[in-house]
This record gives sequence, structure tokens and C-alpha cells, in this order.
Amino acid sequence: MARQPDTKTAKPKDAPATEDSTLIRELALLLDETNLTEIEIERAGLRVRVARNVSIAASVPASYAVAPTAAAATSVESAAVDIAKHPGVVPSPMVGTVYWAPEPGAKPFIEVGQRVSAGETLFIVEAMKTMNQIPSPRAGTVTQILVEDGQPVEFGEPLVVIE
Repeated sequence: MARQPDTKTAKPKDAPATEDSTLIRELALLLDETNLTEIEIERAGLRVRVARNVSIAASVPASYAVAPTAAAATSVESAAVDIAKHPGVVPSPMVGTVYWAPEPGAKPFIEVGQRVSAGETLFIVEAMKTMNQIPSPRAGTVTQILVEDGQPVEFGEPLVVIE
């Protein structure tokens, strides 16, 4: 006589799948909260990797964000390289999140067309919960702002062009 499983203690067949999908959702939320692009964990023989696609269009102002063809992708990449070589570009001195204003809803430090003096605050870059003011290295006129408010930036990434 075959023994029947005890329905009170038997787990439904879809329980592991539900636990897995819950774990994946939690990892996806963690990616959003921390601005990471990829996270991988291994637990009890189960390996889960969650990653988000990061494209070059993410670092280009919205006016340039079009469905890139191979030729367009090449021109966007060369434009990004050209702007980095511009003599008036101000690069990010650190990895962090750039903010245009001292607090949400406040007037931005700078605007396109505005004259700035050497030492004047251009942005704030938050790194490790510390707000770092980014001063202008020279006097001039702001001709381009290359980052969005709240955007993660890398070391050396162009922030603004001052001519």
C-alpha cells in the first residue's frame, strides 16, 4: 500500500518558484535603491543574478536619446569622446550622484548661459553620504550641462562645459 503525503505538512509544488520570484523582486528593488547595475547571490545551491541594461544613451541628454542605428551609436560615442576632450569641460572628481541644487526644489547652482567665477559651486556630488561641492576651476560662461539632476556619475565623467 502506497503512503499518501500528509497534506498538512506537504509543500505545494510551486512554493520554491514563489520563493525564487520573491527573492528576484527583492534583488531588483535593491538594484533600484542602490543604483547598482548588477547583483548576484548564491544561497543553498541556488545562484541568482539580476542585472539591468545600461546603455550609452543613459549618459546622453534626452534630446540625443533616439533609437540608435550602428552609425548613430558610433556618432554618439565619438561625440561623447569629443566632449571629454573639450578644453572647457569640468570632469567629476569622484564617483557619486550629482545634484544641481543644495536641496530638492531649490534654485539650481548654475544654468546654461550663466557666467560663473572661479571657485563658484557648480554642482554637489554625493559620495558615501557626504555632500561634496564641485567648484568651478575657472571663470567663464556655462555653455552645456552634460548631466541630469540625481544622475550617478563616474570619476572623470564630463559634468559641464565652461567657455
